[in-house]
Amino acid sequence: MRCNERPLPGDFVLVSYGALPGEPGPIPVNATRWAAGLPPGTWPANFATSGKVCRNEVFALAERWRTRDVSSVQLAAGVLAWGHGIRGYGPFRTGRILLQEQAGERLEAALGGLRPDAVTPAVLEDCYERFTTTAKLSGLGAAFFTKLLYFTGYRRGKEGIQPLILDRVVAGRLPTSAGPAGKYRTAWWTSTWLAYLRWATDQAARPEFGGEPDRVEMALFAGSWTP
Repeated sequence: MRCNERPLPGDFVLVSYGALPGEPGPIPVNATRWAAGLPPGTWPANFATSGKVCRNEVFALAERWRTRDVSSVQLAAGVLAWGHGIRGYGPFRTGRILLQEQAGERLEAALGGLRPDAVTPAVLEDCYERFTTTAKLSGLGAAFFTKLLYFTGYRRGKEGIQPLILDRVVAGRLPTSAGPAGKYRTAWWTSTWLAYLRWATDQAARPEFGGEPDRVEMALFAGSWTP
């Protein structure tokens, strides 16, 4: 299924990003407005040029980050743009985060452990913990930094625990079997997030989720998950 296509500068080839199975749909992102509303040099080049962004395009941006083609600040700009979508305050709030002192260093400190091909639960725990302590940025709460952890740390087709997005919508639809995450809407302990990841890993074994935990998260967000 085709999600969007975007041209690369100086190239006549259209790059297609297919939607993931179970993905609710592309997110509208106005790249021109975002680039103008953020600090200079923080918007990633060649991102969201079609005006609609599927998760695979954000994963492609994260891959560019892994190879150091884009900075941690540029990665965060793209991920937060996808997360905010058409909300008019998105660029302003994101700009305030990225303008903070040592924003780039803190993002790199929290995410750097996710560059290797293999990501262990211990690394995920450490990265989450850093976002709440030594690498904390004002305005960047768990609902958004778990998006950063998801796009940089998820390894499709791999067994075991995978990082997933946890926001108020997902949390509000979690059953008690997923741990205490459903009790909260804006902040979660590291252990609470990990309990949710373990539950999603177990759920992913169901045929409709094809072994991919993020399909569980997408079903929760879309309101289609059932016991």
